[in-house]
Amino acid sequence: MTVQASCRNSLQVWLLLLAVGKLQGRVTAPAYLVAPVEKPFTLTCTVSRERGESLKQVLWLDVQNQTLLTYQPGNRDSVSGQQHVELATSPKDTSAITIRRVGFRDEGCYTCIFELHPSGSKQGQTCLTVTASVTADSNKTAVSGKKASLSCSYNLPEKVQHIVWKHISPQGDHTEVASFAKRSDPMIEPPYQGRVWLTASLSDSKLTIQPVAIEDEGCYTCLYETHPDGQKSGTVCLSTFVLPKPQVSYKTTSQGVIEANCTSVSRPPAEIVWNVERDNRTMGPPATTLVPQADGTTLVISTLTVQSGLLKDVSVKCLVHHKGLESPIAVSMNTKIGKALTILISVTTVAALLVMSLCFCLWKCFLRKEDESRD
Repeated sequence: MTVQASCRNSLQVWLLLLAVGKLQGRVTAPAYLVAPVEKPFTLTCTVSRERGESLKQVLWLDVQNQTLLTYQPGNRDSVSGQQHVELATSPKDTSAITIRRVGFRDEGCYTCIFELHPSGSKQGQTCLTVTASVTADSNKTAVSGKKASLSCSYNLPEKVQHIVWKHISPQGDHTEVASFAKRSDPMIEPPYQGRVWLTASLSDSKLTIQPVAIEDEGCYTCLYETHPDGQKSGTVCLSTFVLPKPQVSYKTTSQGVIEANCTSVSRPPAEIVWNVERDNRTMGPPATTLVPQADGTTLVISTLTVQSGLLKDVSVKCLVHHKGLESPIAVSMNTKIGKALTILISVTTVAALLVMSLCFCLWKCFLRKEDESRD
C-alpha cells in the first residue's frame, strides 16, 4: 500500500511538471477578434518564458505574411514597420500593436513571433474580422409634390452583394421599392417607376422620391446583403406634409352680427388662431371643427363671431400655424375696406374732375386760337 501511494504521488508530480513545462515557452493570443471599420484597434500576444530565458526581439507579420512591425523590448528606437501601425504600451512579456484605422484589407490572420534566448522563437496567431454597421438618416419630413431623399451608408462595400430598399406603411404593409446588385443597374419596382431613383453604389445608397405623395409616408429599410457577415440594415422614417392654403370669408346675420370663417386643408391638421387689432370685441372664443378628407388631409374650420361695428375700426386676421411652415400664414379680413374705399373713390373722383377741367380749358384755348387765325 505504501509503495502504491508513493507511485501515485510521483505520477502526479510528474504530470504537474509536464504541464508546467508545456505552459512555459508558449505564446497565447485571442483566436478571433472583431474590429469596427475606420476605428483604431489593438492586437496582443503574450509569451510565457522559461526560467533563465530572455526576450531579444518581437516580430509581427500581417495577413500577407509580410513584416508588419518589429522591435527589441525596452528599446523604442528599434521599432520599425508599416506606417499604419504603431507599438502600443503593454505589460512585461506581452506585445501589443495598434492599427491606426482598420480597413477591409486588414481582415485576416496576424502572426506574432517572440525571439527567445537560448530556446529560439515562439509564435502565436490571432485572426481579425472587420465589421461595420449601417448608418441611416434621421427621420425626415417632405412636402407633398416636392422631393425627398433618404440615405443609408455601409463602410465595407467590398463585402456587399446586394442592396434592397423596402417601404413599411403606417398600416404595417411591406413593399419592395428598389434594389441594386454588383455588376448591374438599379432596379425600380413598377409601382414606383418614373418617380423613384436609386444610386448605383454599394456603400452610400440614396433613395430619391419626386414628387412625394401622401402614400409615401412610413418607414424605409435599407437591407445590405453582405458576405460573409450576413444581412445588415438601417431604417429611416418619412412624414409627408400637405401645406395649408387658408381662406377667409364672413357674412352679416340679421342681428347685425358678423360670422367670420377661416378654413384650411392640410396634413397634419393646421392650428388656426385669430388676431384682432387693439381691442377685442369678439362675442366669445372661436369654434373649431375638424373634418377628415378622403385623401388623408383634414379640413379645419375656425368660426369667430364679432360685433358688426368692429369691422369698420380694426384689422382682423386669421393666423394659420403648421409644422411644415417656418412662420404662420396670415390672412386679413380687410375690415377697413369701407374707409379705404371711400377715400380711394373720393381721390379718384377729384383727380378725374381735374383732368376733365384741364382738358376742357385746353379745348377752349384751341378754339379761340383758331378763330383768331381766321380773322
